[in-house]
Amino acid sequence: MTEWWHELPLTALDAQQWEALCDGCARCCLHKLEDVDTGEVYYTGVRCRHLDETACRCGDYANRSVLVPHCLDLRAQDIAALRWLPATCAYRLRAEGRPLPEWHHLVSGDRETVHTAGMSIRGRAVSDEFVHPDGYDEHIIHWVE
Repeated sequence: MTEWWHELPLTALDAQQWEALCDGCARCCLHKLEDVDTGEVYYTGVRCRHLDETACRCGDYANRSVLVPHCLDLRAQDIAALRWLPATCAYRLRAEGRPLPEWHHLVSGDRETVHTAGMSIRGRAVSDEFVHPDGYDEHIIHWVE
């Protein structure tokens, strides 16, 4: 079987391949803060209220940009320019020409390995419906990658 995820550039992926490339970590669904002076991005432990934290998938993926206007369609973005994506993000790795990690489901054959490897937000975030935006800075987290 061909490992298309290592061979095809992001621009050549069809819709099914694009969705399959997502590692299911849900880190992109965490609220982030940017230091206006340095441009440094800080992740918080505050997740979008529409995220199903157990599945690490959007609860209404088809309508996500309507429900959350600032939710990005990554496929329409220049992934290499999105420095806020985690260093472990499959899209970022492939945009940088790097291989997928062993815990990625396309490599391991198991969608649970992202969770057992501790790379997902499962059980580690609070919904934004319970945190005032002015309090996000109290929830800054640092990932070990």
